[in-house]
Amino acid sequence: MKSMKLLFLLLVVPLMAMVNPAERPDRVTETIAGNPGKTFLVYTFEIKENIAPPAVRRAKLAFEEADSLKADFILIHMNTYGGMVDAADSLRTRIMQSRIPVIVFIDNNAASAGALISIAADRIYMRPGGNIGAATVVDQSGEVVPDKFQSYMRSMMRSTAEAKGRDPDIAQAMVDPSIVIDGVIEEGKVLTFTASEAMRWGFCEGMAENIPEVLEVAGIENYELVEQSLPLIERIIGFLISPLVSGLLIMLILGGIYFELQTPGIGFPILMAISAALLYFFPLYIEGLTTHYEIILFVLGFVLIAVELFAIPGFGVTGVLGAILVISGLALAMVGNQGFDFTGVPASEVLRAFLIVIIAFFFSLVGSFYLGRKLFTTNRFGELALQTVQNTNEGYTSADANKKALLGKTGTAFTMLRPSGKVEIDDEIYDATALTGFVDKGEAVRVVKYETSQLFVVKG
Repeated sequence: MKSMKLLFLLLVVPLMAMVNPAERPDRVTETIAGNPGKTFLVYTFEIKENIAPPAVRRAKLAFEEADSLKADFILIHMNTYGGMVDAADSLRTRIMQSRIPVIVFIDNNAASAGALISIAADRIYMRPGGNIGAATVVDQSGEVVPDKFQSYMRSMMRSTAEAKGRDPDIAQAMVDPSIVIDGVIEEGKVLTFTASEAMRWGFCEGMAENIPEVLEVAGIENYELVEQSLPLIERIIGFLISPLVSGLLIMLILGGIYFELQTPGIGFPILMAISAALLYFFPLYIEGLTTHYEIILFVLGFVLIAVELFAIPGFGVTGVLGAILVISGLALAMVGNQGFDFTGVPASEVLRAFLIVIIAFFFSLVGSFYLGRKLFTTNRFGELALQTVQNTNEGYTSADANKKALLGKTGTAFTMLRPSGKVEIDDEIYDATALTGFVDKGEAVRVVKYETSQLFVVKG
């Protein structure tokens, strides 16, 4: 008996492995043929951004909802230039393990990670003029990464193609420029198919202009289409991580820090900055873009700036390093990198994140300086304060009345005024605020105003 089992393993199993993968059952055809006259439930969602943790999270929600609705088919509407390898692998695995047949409609582009995800589907349909391929792994600068990463991508492309009955050599040629396939690709080039080429070589089942045409070409005549509807919390997260809102939150963070440094104690500005920081980092953390190290970079940068302001006169290496860390923490929080590994992250994504932060940083500083001047040098916002006047003839006085005698006197900036700081007049140190711009340490100043127990100075 044991010898018969051994003979079966040695002879029959290898023969099964030699079956042409293209002859494996088509789950889409099986579902249609097994349910004649049925109105099929087709669940559809989009992947039209870089392949990163947010896309994986939304796909996970989509598959769960499709499963709960007992959908007959899942249709992915795709248009992507690629993204992170590990995120693409997560999506590929979810598609291949899906009990529901998956159809991908490539609306123009399925490059790099998008090609891997598409090949994992049961069927691929493409818009005329669309492209699929170019799956070589690159870093954030667009340079090809070492072969260990390429080897992993080649293996995934090959095994995925084999599992779905597609030519594994062609799939591997989308990663490896050294592969030569007669009539398909020559040496030294990475393979990218047009829609018609993909159809010719078994990487596309048909061409269509839109989803209804895809279903018609696929032979799904009677159907009900259900589009993904994200829960409220997901829509809020999507709103908060949009570039415009992220930029505004960055402005609130920096503006709050600036105004807090102009006022004693802990007040509304710092609470505003903390709230904005939570609204900025938390959604990105939930989406998987932000990790602990980006938050640590931001906090460490803020601490270094505080040390520079309160412990070290002037603004030197510590302050500059702190500003760099704050900007880096805020920018990298938007990027789907893993620590300091940017493999598979497009350079354009990193550049966009830094541009958003730098632009928001600039507008925040300009706005803070402008509002600071208006708030501290005019009475336009007097309605925000108590209007009661404490007259001297009623017994009110000030412990610092002698400061009025400093009007018109000159001295030097004891620390940098930006705009608040300390000045030295007649060998005495006083708190003061510059009326216009910053004043460097050691520059000559002149007292021009004394208001609300505060000296106001100008250069000269």
